[in-house]
Parts: sequence; C-alpha cells; structure tokens
Amino acid sequence: MTDVTIKARLDGPLLVTGPIVLTDHLGNQYDLSGKANIALCRCGQSQKRPFCDGTHKSCGFSSIEVAPTPPAAT
Repeated sequence: MTDVTIKARLDGPLLVTGPIVLTDHLGNQYDLSGKANIALCRCGQSQKRPFCDGTHKSCGFSSIEVAPTPPAAT
C-alpha cells in the first residue's frame, strides 16, 4: 500500500502526495487521474477551490502553524 502525505506549506496550501479520493459535499469525486500531487487551498480565495491557484501569495494569507512537539517519554 502506498502512503499518503499531507504537508502544510508555510503561508500556502496543503500539499497532498499519494493516492487519494477527493469528494465534494454531495459525494461526487474530483478527477485526480494522472496527478501524483495536489495542492488544496487554505486561504479561501482560490478561483479553483478546493484546489490552490496561488492566490494566497497576493491576498495576505499567513499561516505558520507547526506540529506540537511530542511529550518526553518518562
């Protein structure tokens, strides 16, 4: 089985790598055939939602979330 990775890009989209199925709220599937990677919009301003079109670069979107550090083993 191939792994799926989702990476939150600094001030940008979610980059999804690996085989996925993406559906809308009605259950209709987006055609992702031939795409090894997709970028999902986080700024909400893309004209291609749910996909990123690069608008985050000009709309002032900022996102610097980082994953929390795991607690130390005791």
